[in-house]
Amino acid sequence: MVIQIIIALLLFVSGVVVLTGKGDKLIAGYNTASKEEREKVNIKRLRLLTGGLLIVMAPLCFILNNNVNSGLTITGIVVVLTLIVVILANTWAMKK
Repeated sequence: MVIQIIIALLLFVSGVVVLTGKGDKLIAGYNTASKEEREKVNIKRLRLLTGGLLIVMAPLCFILNNNVNSGLTITGIVVVLTLIVVILANTWAMKK
């Protein structure tokens, strides 16, 4: 239970840091991109997607318990949410 709380707090704090604009280095791929590649990205939208995903995933750590069915359901939810964010990051968060 303590580990779940720690992970949830880390996810929540990381999400808030990204949403406030101070955590661009926490966004995977963006921090290693060249200047030309960074100019193709709408960073405000990317922050919204990434920070929102982190904040939404934080309470899922509390819901997850030792029940196998519950764990599989939450894992499925996390996978689907992550896929949605990846798709939106490559479409909606790109400059036209």
